[in-house]
Amino acid sequence: MLQIIETINTAVNNFIWGVPAMVCIFGVGLYLSIRTNFLQIRKFPYAIKTTLGRIFRKRDASDGAITPFQAVCTALAATVGTGNIAGVAGAIAIGGPGAIFWMWVSALFGMCTKYAEVTLAVHYREINANGELVGGPMYYIKNGLSKKWHWLAYLFAAFGVLTVFGTGNATQVNTITTAINSALLNYNVISESAVSTSNLIIGIIIAIMALLYILLGLGVILLNIQNVPAVFASIFRGAFQPRAVTGGIVLSMFTSLKKGVSRGIFSNEAGLGTGSIAHACADTKKPVKQGMFGIFEVFTDTIVICTLTALVILCSGVAVDYGKAAGAELTILGFTSTYGSWVSIFTAIAMCCFAFSTAVGWGLYGARCIEFLFSEKVIKPFMVIYSLVAILGATANLGLMWSIAETFNGLMAIPNLIALFLLSGTVVKLTKEYFAGEGKTK
Repeated sequence: MLQIIETINTAVNNFIWGVPAMVCIFGVGLYLSIRTNFLQIRKFPYAIKTTLGRIFRKRDASDGAITPFQAVCTALAATVGTGNIAGVAGAIAIGGPGAIFWMWVSALFGMCTKYAEVTLAVHYREINANGELVGGPMYYIKNGLSKKWHWLAYLFAAFGVLTVFGTGNATQVNTITTAINSALLNYNVISESAVSTSNLIIGIIIAIMALLYILLGLGVILLNIQNVPAVFASIFRGAFQPRAVTGGIVLSMFTSLKKGVSRGIFSNEAGLGTGSIAHACADTKKPVKQGMFGIFEVFTDTIVICTLTALVILCSGVAVDYGKAAGAELTILGFTSTYGSWVSIFTAIAMCCFAFSTAVGWGLYGARCIEFLFSEKVIKPFMVIYSLVAILGATANLGLMWSIAETFNGLMAIPNLIALFLLSGTVVKLTKEYFAGEGKTK
C-alpha cells in the first residue's frame, strides 16, 4: 500500500513542482515586486521598524497595534519551526548546498508575495457566526474576485484541509499559553491577575529556546570559521553545478532549485497563503501595516534562520549522504560534532517545542479551511482526526512524509498564486493609499 502511495505521490509531486510551478512561484513574486516597485527592498527598513517597534508599544486599537506578547509570538511563529531545522537539512541532502542559494532567491520574491497575502487577508476578512475575525486566501478570493473565480476559494480550502495533515510550519503560541493558563487557574496555582505574568514567562521561555538555537548555531560557525569561505563557495557553485559539489550524486541544477524553493516555501509559507489566515485575526484597521509582518517574517525565517541552519550543517564538516532523505538528525549532528553529545538534549527539547507549536498552528489553519467548506460544526470532528494523524507521522517513512508535504504545499499554492496575480491591482492601490497617508502624517 505504501509503495502505491509513494508512486502516486512521486508522479504528482514531479508535476506540481515541475517547470510550470517554478515559473508561477518566481513569476508571481517578480510580478508583485515590479508592480510595487520592489517594496520589500524599498520599505525594508520601515518593515523592520514597524514590526519590531510594535513589540514594545502599548495596545492602541485605533492604530491597529497588537499587544507586545502577541507581537513576539507572531514573530517567533514565523521564524522558528520544524521547516527551519529539518527542512533545510533535507534540502541540502537531496539538492546539495546549492539548494540554499535558490532558497534565498525564492525568499527575496517571497517577501513581497507574503506581504500581498497578509494585506489582502486583512482587507477582505469577515466576522464569522461566533463573532471572530476570519480571513485568508479563501476569503480574499471570495470577496475580492468575481463569482467565476470562487471555485479557487473552495479548491484552496480543500487542499488546505489535506495539507494540514502532512505539513506544518507557523505557530500560534497564544494557544499554548491559553491551555497552560487554564490548567494553572483550575488548580489554583495562579490567580486571574497573574495571567499576564504567566504569559510573559511562557513567552520568555519560548524566546529563550529560539535565542539559544541562534546562539549555539553562531557558535558552530565561529568555531569553524575557517570553513565559511569554502561553504559559501559550495552554495553558489552548487546552485548551478550541483554534481561538482556533491560528487555527481545531485546531477541537475533543477533538482537543486526544486528542493531549495519547495523547502523554503515549507518554512516561510510565502505563496501558500496559510500565514495570512493567522494575520487576518489581528486587531488592526491597516492592512498594509499588518502586511509588513510578511516581509519581516520571510526575511527572518529564510535569510536568517534557514541560512544559520545550513551553515551549522556545512561548516561543521559532518558527512552529508547526498541523494538520501534527511531531517533534523543531520542538523543535530552538526551541533553535536562541535559541542559534544550533551547538546542533543537541548535540540531534542527545542524540536519538541517547535514541532508541538507547529501542530497547534496548523490545526488553526485546517479549522478555518474546514469551516469555510462546511460550517463551524465540523471543526471538532476534524480536530479529532487531525490529532490521530500524529500517530501516522510518528511511524511513517521520513522521505515519504516530506514528499507528501511538498505535494500538498504545491497544490495549495496554485489557487493562491492565481488569486494574488488577479488581485495585484488591489495590493498596489492599498499600498499607494497607505504610504500617501503616511507621508501626510509626517
